[in-house]
Amino acid sequence: MTGTGFQAAILDLDGTVYRGDRLVPGADRGVRTLRERGIEVLFLTNKAIARREDYSEKLAGLGIPAGREDVVSSGWVTARYVRERYPDARALVVGEPPLVSELEAAGIETTTDEPGELLVVSMDREFTYRKLDLALRTLEEGTPFLATNPDRTCPTEDGAIPDAAGMIGAVEGVTGRTVDVLLGKPSETMLETVLAGLTADPRECLVIGDRLETDIAMGERAGMTTVLVLSGVTDRSTLADSSVRPDHVIDSMAAIGDVLDG
Repeated sequence: MTGTGFQAAILDLDGTVYRGDRLVPGADRGVRTLRERGIEVLFLTNKAIARREDYSEKLAGLGIPAGREDVVSSGWVTARYVRERYPDARALVVGEPPLVSELEAAGIETTTDEPGELLVVSMDREFTYRKLDLALRTLEEGTPFLATNPDRTCPTEDGAIPDAAGMIGAVEGVTGRTVDVLLGKPSETMLETVLAGLTADPRECLVIGDRLETDIAMGERAGMTTVLVLSGVTDRSTLADSSVRPDHVIDSMAAIGDVLDG
């Protein structure tokens, strides 16, 4: 045990460590504080618009040393899930090239220009009518409908931008199908993947993030200590109206030492 009673911290990225390409002020100091207290840090993101190594390089560029093994992304979790459940299926990907790369690295055959044998939907900043039509034709055969994450928006330095929920909603709207499996936070699949990468008991873990319905809900269900930061999508008004109650609320990662000190 560390002096704080915590062995590990699961740390969200967008809105918690950075917004777009800008570090949340003091986030680097907050991560350093965790590590100096002997707490293992694992970065967890619902974004599938970059590979794990891209996220680790971005963190390093912002002054937070991290290796690929320190990052779990919804794209990587989705690729592992497809490999385990549908290893011989060709996946139509409605998403960006890094997600395609994650799937192909896992040995999954992919397509982006014709119907597939299963559908994977994610945040896609090049989403088009053509992609929607391919999704419709893929799901006409009753094929599995997977999505990387449920997030409605993504925080950036210039404000929120549409996230995967926009693409998922479009596909659901035209097909009448509801997504079969969501792989990112707060899913059991994401949680199991995270816990498999840690040696700590969930009761010895912190979950730190800016989103109540994903970060905090996942940690709450696992019996972890939850910390909401107000540097991303959630403000105090949203918190007051929510049934999800974090154990701690801080303005940003710069104040994580206050949680550790009780």
